[in-house]
Amino acid sequence: MHLCIVNIDKQKTKTMTRLKAVNPEEATGKTKQLFDAVQSKLGMVPNMMRTMGNSPALLEGYLNLSGALSHGTLGSKNGELLALAIAESNTCNYCLSAHSFIGKNLVNIDDGTLTNARHAIATNPKTDAALKFAIQLLNKKGLVNDDDVNAAKSAGLTEGEIAETVGHVALNILTNYFNNTSNTAIDFPVVTAYAAVNV
Repeated sequence: MHLCIVNIDKQKTKTMTRLKAVNPEEATGKTKQLFDAVQSKLGMVPNMMRTMGNSPALLEGYLNLSGALSHGTLGSKNGELLALAIAESNTCNYCLSAHSFIGKNLVNIDDGTLTNARHAIATNPKTDAALKFAIQLLNKKGLVNDDDVNAAKSAGLTEGEIAETVGHVALNILTNYFNNTSNTAIDFPVVTAYAAVNV
């Protein structure tokens, strides 16, 4: 399925990017191979991946972990909802924009569910537990306790799903921190974190 991305030239950005995005037409070696794989899957190479392309090791690591988690038991819908909760917590506008677009247009998640996920809320008890556990991991820098893990289990998460939630948190911390460092140009319809709006 191809992504329909807004033309970034039409958007006014307040600040410049800090790391350059590699032009796929100028990429060579491992970066070109990775870009070609992304292009064949998505129909384009998003700016985050183009910017990660400065380090093929980073881009490959991101793609491998993302690909592996996409086949996990939590599923693609929960993966998108977790990404939104984590991006909101980390004030990453690039990831909020990307996952709002993907969640709505590729995974068919309704607007209300997407908005609730940004607040780490879901009507499904297991999804709600995963979102809340993800936020606990962020707030406690991974130092969750027995009560936190037992609460996730009591809500119906298996040990495998708890492990996958940790994986999603790690993956999204990577992308949030990377995009916030790079100030990656947003090539999706822009969604702004509540914290950024209220500053």
